[in-house]
Amino acid sequence: MARLVKLYSQVDHIKQQYFIRNRIAEENRQKENEAAVRIQSWFRGCQVRAYLSHLHKNATLIQKTWRGFTARVLFRQRVKTAYFIMKMNFYNKMAVKIQQRWRGYYVRKYVHSYYARKRYLEGLTRTNAHIRRDLEEFAELQRKERERITLEKEEQEKNIQAQRFHFLLSTKQRPGVFNSPFRAEPDEMELRLRKVKPLLVRSAPKERKTPDIVPDLSNLMPNRERLPPIHKKPQGPFRPALEVQQQRQRPLEPSLRVATSITALEEAREELKRQEWRTRVIDQTRNIQIWNNMKFPSIFKHEPN
Repeated sequence: MARLVKLYSQVDHIKQQYFIRNRIAEENRQKENEAAVRIQSWFRGCQVRAYLSHLHKNATLIQKTWRGFTARVLFRQRVKTAYFIMKMNFYNKMAVKIQQRWRGYYVRKYVHSYYARKRYLEGLTRTNAHIRRDLEEFAELQRKERERITLEKEEQEKNIQAQRFHFLLSTKQRPGVFNSPFRAEPDEMELRLRKVKPLLVRSAPKERKTPDIVPDLSNLMPNRERLPPIHKKPQGPFRPALEVQQQRQRPLEPSLRVATSITALEEAREELKRQEWRTRVIDQTRNIQIWNNMKFPSIFKHEPN
């Protein structure tokens, strides 16, 4: 009973505490609600992210497995193709070898006789060697003949030169140019001069009109007079008489400027004018009249009667 009395005495205080706590609970309800929502959203986000990660892992695993399977299938196909190509190349090579062996055997047995061709090649080799030996001998003979001709020509030139230099031969009173007293033996030319005879200087032959030596200049210089020779006997012992005579009587060879007249250009122009005048069809005055009528038709137009 005492407790009940005590409780009744504390009713107002309990009510006051009740209302205070309700007011505090109402004031904190919004914050607690927001906190609960935030906690729930965070938890649900964690759940969703974990689920998505799980799905991504499973999808990656599936893709990896499928791609590996397709790659292995493609690799097997390529290996089969490469192996097939390798076999075909090997078979083709073997077939080519078999064909080569068979064709060689067939040609050697039925088309070309190996031993006959061998005998032919041996005979051809012997013939070639014989021809080559004959050609070498012929070439050697030709070389010797050329050397002989060259030596003969040189000997002949030396003899001719010795004939020209015969006046340089030594005498009993005075030694010649080629027989120096300071030499133990005379020069070869001195010995050659003793053997040959002197070159006789003959009179110049009569003039012969040959197209190669004397050109025809009668059209260029019709009134030309030939000059008489200065000396009747050709000078110098070093040149033939005929060559000296031709050199002396060489005709005049005028240039194009000397052979052409100084008034050739004016004469050609006058001749061209005369030809143009002869071939003219319409007179110059008639051309001027036609041109004036075409340019000024109103001035030169005649009035009707």
